[in-house]
Amino acid sequence: MSRALPIPMQRQTSERAVILLVAMVQFVNILDFMMVMPMGPDFAAALGIPLSRLGLIGGSYTLAAMISGLVGSLFLDRFGRRNALLVAMLGLVVATVLGGLARGFSTLLLARVIAGAFGGPATAVSMSIIADTVPAERRGKAMGVVMGAFSLASVFGVPLGLELARRGGWRLPFFAVASLGLVATAVGAALLPPLRGHLERRASPTDGLAATYRDAPGAAAAQPSPGTLDLLRRPAVLLTYAMSVTAMLGGFVLIPNISPYLLHNLGYPREHLGLLYLCGGLSSFVGLQFAGRLVDRFGGLRIAAPATVIIVWVVIEGFGRARPWMPVIAVFVLWMTAMSFRNVAMQTVASKVPSPTERARFMSLQSAVQHGASALGAMVSTLMLTEGADHRMVGMPRVAAVTATLFAALPFLLGMVERRQRAQARPGALAG
Repeated sequence: MSRALPIPMQRQTSERAVILLVAMVQFVNILDFMMVMPMGPDFAAALGIPLSRLGLIGGSYTLAAMISGLVGSLFLDRFGRRNALLVAMLGLVVATVLGGLARGFSTLLLARVIAGAFGGPATAVSMSIIADTVPAERRGKAMGVVMGAFSLASVFGVPLGLELARRGGWRLPFFAVASLGLVATAVGAALLPPLRGHLERRASPTDGLAATYRDAPGAAAAQPSPGTLDLLRRPAVLLTYAMSVTAMLGGFVLIPNISPYLLHNLGYPREHLGLLYLCGGLSSFVGLQFAGRLVDRFGGLRIAAPATVIIVWVVIEGFGRARPWMPVIAVFVLWMTAMSFRNVAMQTVASKVPSPTERARFMSLQSAVQHGASALGAMVSTLMLTEGADHRMVGMPRVAAVTATLFAALPFLLGMVERRQRAQARPGALAG
């Protein structure tokens, strides 16, 4: 019988509180990444950066996050989740300040590399915390809440950042986000439990916050988690990573170029850009809450497949064809809502692949492949696009075609992962 931890139950952080704390940390992490792309035209003009090179700014962050994810997969499971998260957040805060102090393309590029080096592990550890503390049957709902940070960053953070940049210069949003990061780090240090259960128990089908608190040091002999190569030999893991690569590669061929495309190809007013992200973020936030519950009830594929059909249509019709009469806000809202449904389905399915003792390793590798694919996509877009007269983005139909093709493959990959999970759940099934 395991010994109880010397912490009274009434002082323990609840499952809901952990979810909200992780969501707050993710809000800052995601906002630090998201705000750079919509602000691209602003700092490009101030620093003399060609619009066609904005993909390199986004790609530098994701490439650094990929490398740090690979490195982190070697040791993140050896530390308590709280300490690992706090170190990553402090590094992100410093890098964001450096971004605000940039004097040209090279210094801004370096600041974003440092931000990616810490932001990637912050995401991996955050998702590991959710997988550690929330049972599988409620994890879709929890992922919806945490991923709602993406929408809140769009609803409040990105529009506010764009307005701050318009009124006080492009540097001001960097300093504002760094301040929020310090607050989130302090709250996490004060309220998050150590979350060391993965270090102190054997891999077990028992999952959730109660199990984490129930296990005490010495209660069970620790079982070493599999090495990276062992993890990569499992078909379910490889399929999950292939799904992540496809989603991020397709997305980041397009995403860094959305703002300049809207402004210069469609003539969308700069002063309305904040409103656009506000509307898209609100719709995404609402969609995430419904998506999590639907995924828990119906499974990932049944939610991701119809959402992908909508996304592909929007990519082709909304971003592949420059139509000045296009209802930009309506199309952007549809894009953001459908993306929220698809992303919750994918992340929920992926969270069920690893066992507790290998989660940070798995999530760190997943973060690495996601960011590597994002970097590749952003950099490929710079080869596909040129800047024409009046700063118009030339080559967007090719970009949209690549994105739509990659996105169309996602439901098939997700379905294969879910089939393996169902087969593995059967009595006597082999792992993998």
